[in-house]
Amino acid sequence: MSIPDSLETEKLSGSGSITTNAAAVRKFSIGHILLDMGKITPVEAERILRLQKESGLRFGDAAIKLGLITEADIQLVLAQQFDYPYLLPGQGNHPPELVVAYQPFGTQVEVFRAVRSQLMLRWFTSERKALAIISCNPNEGASLFTANLAVVFSQLGERTLLIDANLRGPQQHEIFNLKNKQGLSDVLVARANVSEVIAKIDSFVDLSVLPAGTLPPNPLELLNRSSFDEMNDQLASQYDVILYDTLAFSNGVDALAIAARTDGALIVAHKNNTRLTDINAMSEQLKYSGAEIVGSVLIDF
Repeated sequence: MSIPDSLETEKLSGSGSITTNAAAVRKFSIGHILLDMGKITPVEAERILRLQKESGLRFGDAAIKLGLITEADIQLVLAQQFDYPYLLPGQGNHPPELVVAYQPFGTQVEVFRAVRSQLMLRWFTSERKALAIISCNPNEGASLFTANLAVVFSQLGERTLLIDANLRGPQQHEIFNLKNKQGLSDVLVARANVSEVIAKIDSFVDLSVLPAGTLPPNPLELLNRSSFDEMNDQLASQYDVILYDTLAFSNGVDALAIAARTDGALIVAHKNNTRLTDINAMSEQLKYSGAEIVGSVLIDF
C-alpha cells in the first residue's frame, strides 16, 4: 500500500527526542500519531528516519520494513488522519458484532455504508432528522444493526444520536457500556433533563447515546405523551441523525407510537428467520399509523 509522507517538517533534537513546531503536524503526521499511540518510541523513530533518508522510503513503509509496526497500525493511523475512527480488537469492550467499529474495511461494513447512503438520499434532510428502526420479532439482531448504523453515520461526520426506545428490554447500554440509571423514560416523565442523560461515546467523534433509563410499568403510554414530541423537536435542532431502537413488533406496538412521531420507519428482517407474513402485517400497521416505510434491510448476523 502507499503510505503518505509523514515527517517532512520534523527534526531530531540533541536529546534524541523528536520535536515539531506545528500543532497541525502533530495531528496529521504518521510519526507523531504513532508516538502518541505508543506504537513506537523516540529512539525507534530516529531509526525509521535514518532508513527513510537512506532508502527514500515513506515513513510508514520504513517503519514496517524495520518490523516496528504492522499494516494494521498504519490503517489505524490513516483512520485518525482522515477522521475515520475505529477500534482495534479489545478496545472499547463492545461486542465483536459491532463490525463497523472493529472491521471497518470488511465487506460486511459496505452493507451499512450502502444503507447509510440510501437513507441520506431518501430520508435525512434539514426537515427530517429522526427514524425508527423496527423488527418483527426479538432476537433478530435489530439492536445490533441499529448500533452499527449509528456508528457508521458518525464516521461520516454526522452528529448522530442513538436513542434506546425499547423501554421493556433495552440493549444499547450494554452494547456501548453505559449505565442505565436514567434515560428516555426519565426524560418523558420530567425526572431528568435530556441533555444530562445523553452519553457521548468517546470512541467515536460524533456519536451519542440516550439509554432507555428506568423500566416503567407503562411504556406505551409514555411514548404517546406530548413530552416525546417536545423532546424529539429539541433533539432535532442539535443532531443531524437520530435513530430510535424500538421494541420488536411481536412484543407490543410501542414501535408504532415512535414511528408515528418520527414519520418514518426502516424495517429490519432476519434472513431465514423473519416470516414474510409477519413483515406484511407489520407494514400494514405502520402505514395505518401514518408512518412512511423508508425501506427494508435483510440481515444475517
